[in-house]
Parts: sequence; C-alpha cells; structure tokens
Amino acid sequence: QGQLVESGGGLVQAGGSLRLSCAASGRTFSMYAMGWFRQAPGKEREFVAVISWSGRSTYYADSMKGRFTISRDNAKNTVYLQMNSLKPEDTAVYYCAVDSHTRGVPVTTSSANYLSYDYWGQGTQVTVSS
Repeated sequence: QGQLVESGGGLVQAGGSLRLSCAASGRTFSMYAMGWFRQAPGKEREFVAVISWSGRSTYYADSMKGRFTISRDNAKNTVYLQMNSLKPEDTAVYYCAVDSHTRGVPVTTSSANYLSYDYWGQGTQVTVSS
C-alpha cells in the first residue's frame, strides 16, 4: 500500500503564487504518471495537470496552461505543482493521485479522467482572495 500526502496549500491574494507538493510513501510510484485534480465547494472534481513517469511528458487543463507547472523528483518520490497568477476561481481543495493506467509511457488526454487514478492524497486547501 502506498500513501500520498499533499502540502503547500494556504491563503494567497489574487496574482500570487503557491507551490504544492505531493510526497509518496510506502511504495514508489516512479514508473507511473502522477496527476493533480481540484474540487471547489459544490463542484465536481476537476483535472488540473498530469506528468509522465519520466517528467518529459505533461498535459494541462486549458485554464491552467501558462499559469501552472507540474514537475516531479523521482529520487524524492515527490510531485509538485507550481501555481502562478492565481485567481479567486482557483480556490479549491487540490489532490494528487497516481495514474495506474499510465505506466512507463508518455501521458495522453486519457489521464484527464479521474477514473484512471487509484491512489489519492487527502488534499490541501488553496484559497485565493480577491
């Protein structure tokens, strides 16, 4: 069994930045794609970004392109989400997860589907004030 723990959330003003981290423990997920999702109150879980096992392949939701950057450090078993130019509509709980259907290959648009993911973290709250 593996465990994912997100950190780095908090309160930030619009236009500010945050860097989220997702640390894996219990097992290594270095051969799997890792993704970030978010869920705002009263809304469905929304895909944010995904990164391949090697880090060379990424895919973003359109609204995050150019503002968010996903990266990973397999030596530290950690995935990151750098969020810049934050907007109040980015307020949500952010979750990281393991795409167990994408192992050792580049990511595709199928990784935007939360059904591809098995292991999930508990989430970290991001609040952007206007």
